Amino acid sequence: MPSSPASDSPRPVPASLWRNTDFRGLWAGQTASQLGEHATLVVLPLVAVLTLHADAGEVGVLRAAGQAPILLLSLLAGAWVDGWRTRTTMMLTDAGRALALGATAVAGLLGLLGLPALLVLAVVVGALSVLFDVAYQAAPVRLVTRDHLVRCNSALEGSRSAAQIGGPALGGALVSLVSAPLAAACCAGFFTASFLSIRRMRRAEPVPQRPRRPARVWRRIHEGVRFVVADAALRAVCLASAAFQFSFAAMTTVYLLFLPRELHLPGAVVGLAFAAVGPGALLSSLLAARLPRRFGHGAVLVSAALLGDGAFLCVPALHGPSAVTVAALLAVGFVFGAGGQLVNVTVMAVRQAVTPDGMQGRAAATITFVGMGLTPLGSLLGGFLAQEWGLRTSLLVTAAGMLLSPVVMAASPLVRLGRELPGPGPDRMGRDKGAAADHGLRAPEKN
Repeated sequence: MPSSPASDSPRPVPASLWRNTDFRGLWAGQTASQLGEHATLVVLPLVAVLTLHADAGEVGVLRAAGQAPILLLSLLAGAWVDGWRTRTTMMLTDAGRALALGATAVAGLLGLLGLPALLVLAVVVGALSVLFDVAYQAAPVRLVTRDHLVRCNSALEGSRSAAQIGGPALGGALVSLVSAPLAAACCAGFFTASFLSIRRMRRAEPVPQRPRRPARVWRRIHEGVRFVVADAALRAVCLASAAFQFSFAAMTTVYLLFLPRELHLPGAVVGLAFAAVGPGALLSSLLAARLPRRFGHGAVLVSAALLGDGAFLCVPALHGPSAVTVAALLAVGFVFGAGGQLVNVTVMAVRQAVTPDGMQGRAAATITFVGMGLTPLGSLLGGFLAQEWGLRTSLLVTAAGMLLSPVVMAASPLVRLGRELPGPGPDRMGRDKGAAADHGLRAPEKN
C-alpha cells in the first residue's frame, strides 16, 4: 500500500497526551468497550456454571465458541482495518455487540435463554471483539507520533487494566445478585457508551489511501503474514504468544470450575479474584514506559512473563480457610496482572516500532491469529483435563504450560532488544528472510 500523503500523517501530540481530543475519545471508548468485554467474559461462563448447571465439557465448548472467531477472522480483520477508518470499525463493532447482548436480554425475559443461546452470543461477541481489538491496536499510529507510542499504549493498556478491575467483579456480582438478562443488558450498555464516545471524536480519521487497482484480500493477508514471518522479532512474539494463550485458555477453563466447585466460592468472589488482575496491571502500566528504557525491552519481556505466569503455580495448593484463600487468590491475580501488563505494553511497542504504518493492522492481526488461534483448542483441552484428571492436577499442569512463553522469548532475539527500539525498514517485504530477520533486532548499545 502506498504511503499516505503528508496531510494524513499522525498529528503531533500536545505537551500533555490528554489534550489530544481524538486520543481522549479513543481512550474513553476503549475503556468502556473493555469493561463490557471483560464483564461478558465472566458473565457467560458463570451463567452456564451457576444458572444452567453446565458441566466442565460444556464450559469448555462455550469458551471455545467465543474464541473461535480469533482463529477464523483475525487475518481478515487485519486486511479490513488497513483499508478502512479504525474509528468506523470500532463504532460498528460496538453497536453490533450492544445489539447482540440486548437481544440476549430480551430472550432471557421471554424465558428462552439457554446454553444454545449463550453459544450463539459467544460467537457473535467474539467475532466483533476481534475486529475491535485489531482496530484499536492500529489506531495509535494514526493519532500520535511514533515518539509517543509507548505513552499512548501505556494509557490504553491502563484503561484496559481499569476495565479488568471493574469488569469481572461487576460481571460476577450481576450473575449472583440479579438475573442473567439484566447482566447481559448491563454489558450492552458498556458497548453503547463506547460507541458514543468514539463517535464524538472531533476530526474524522482519513480513509487510508488505496492503489488504483487494489490487491485482492487474500493477497493482502498473504503480505501481512509474509511480513511477520520474515522478521525474527515478530516471529518470536507469535510463538511466545501462542504458547501462552493456548495454556492460558486451558488454565482459565479449569480455573472457572476450580473456584466455585473445589474452593466453594460464590460468583461475586470469583469475579473479585479475576478483578485482582486489574490493580496489578494498572500499577505496571504506570511503569511500562520507564522500565524498558532503564533495563532494556528484552529483559523486561522475559522477567515480567516469568514472574506473572509463574504466579498461578501457587493456586492448586490452596486448601486453607476462606479468608486466607481469597487473599492468596488476590495476590496471585495482582502479580499476574502486573507481569502481563508489562509484557502487553512492551510487545505492542515492539510490534508498532518495527512495522510500517500501512502494515499495522495486518501485522497485529497476524500476531493475534497465530498467538490466539489455538485458544479454542486450549479451552477444550482444559475442559477435558478437568473431567479426566481432576481440577487440582489439571490446574497445575495448565499453569505450568504458561511458562513456555518466557522460555520461548529467552531463546529468541527478543531477549537482546535494548533500551531503544528499532524502526521499520524501508522495504522489509522485498528483503530475503535472513536480511529481514537481522534488521533492527539489536538496539543501540547507548541511549
